[in-house]
Amino acid sequence: MGDAPVSVVGIGADGWAGLPGPSREALREAEVLLGGPRQLDLLPGGEVPGERRPWPSPLVPALPGILDELAGRRVAVLASGDPMFFGIGATLARVAGPERLRVLVHPSSVALACARLGWGSEHVRVLSLVGRPLDALRRVLAPGTRLVVLSAGAGSPAEIARLLTGAGWGGSSLTVLERLGAPDERVVAGTAAGWRGEADPLNVVAVECVPDDGVRPLGETPGLPDTAYDHDGQLTKREVRAVTLAHLAPRPGELLWDVGAGSGSIGIEWMRAHPACRAVAVESRAERADRVAANAAALGVPGLQVVTGRAPGALDGLPEPDAVFVGGGLTGAGVLDRCRDALRPGGRLVANAVTVQTEAVLAAAHAAHGGTLVRVQVARAEPVGGFHGWRPSMPVTIWNWEKGNDS
Repeated sequence: MGDAPVSVVGIGADGWAGLPGPSREALREAEVLLGGPRQLDLLPGGEVPGERRPWPSPLVPALPGILDELAGRRVAVLASGDPMFFGIGATLARVAGPERLRVLVHPSSVALACARLGWGSEHVRVLSLVGRPLDALRRVLAPGTRLVVLSAGAGSPAEIARLLTGAGWGGSSLTVLERLGAPDERVVAGTAAGWRGEADPLNVVAVECVPDDGVRPLGETPGLPDTAYDHDGQLTKREVRAVTLAHLAPRPGELLWDVGAGSGSIGIEWMRAHPACRAVAVESRAERADRVAANAAALGVPGLQVVTGRAPGALDGLPEPDAVFVGGGLTGAGVLDRCRDALRPGGRLVANAVTVQTEAVLAAAHAAHGGTLVRVQVARAEPVGGFHGWRPSMPVTIWNWEKGNDS
């Protein structure tokens, strides 16, 4: 990168007029200005004489080459609003190193939206649809929750309204804030079910969540109702699922392998535990793999990666996991050993068995490697004539093992 720092300058819809002195000075002094075409067009030609280069698409793979080419030159990068909030600033810090950046912030569109609405920003959940799937919105729907959604374009408000209405949240208030900070700023309010408006491409959407009558919002903790999943019987049942997730212990940023995923419930609830949790679901049957992907989208974690194939071969090339759950394929040759070997030091492996044969596999693994064995059985009250009695389900044996630094 050379000795010259890269100035990352936040700019709003009001353009040059809204920039403070230090931001203007950085742009005036730059030999090369990088940004989107819309952002570059906001700069006056006479006062900002540097060479203007619009970003290529896709951007991120091209960044190292661009920065190497411009090494030693004075470079300014334009960013919408706060460069470090869903902006190019964090990407540049990762690629070039934070010590090479001089970041000059501008109020973000989220800050401006909260100011217009009178919302405390610390109580608002923020999502971005820029390069991200719309179904992620489903994960955060809860009564009274306030959302600010960074739109991907003019069509985003209508897409958000359709999703909310179809999911049973059509009574939610929906406010579209266009060109925030510009002289022609506009705010349009309504409900998701009643939304019919057109939007400016530069918009954010504020949502105050209200469920329709009869809608039962899902909880935050593991153990969603079994009815939340489409399945063919291959489903880790609610109570066992909650115990299994407790043993897996999801932590922000960690990666899970869900091997023999069935309906995908373990991987899905792992990802629902925290926005930064990641999971790969491995399922040998194509129709079940499709069902896993559909369940993940419906439950707000469309980022779940689905691999169709049989373990252990299907595990080759997958990123190193922090935790592994084996819910199917335990009797397959080498499956458990492959999962153990793949774990990072300190990683957790949890495997569930229902049959005598798979329970024997776990008993042997426990004898060889230690860990803990737990047996869980759930009984449900069901009618017996005019009374009720307890009908037990099949017991589930759970092996929980943690990889040491010397394993």
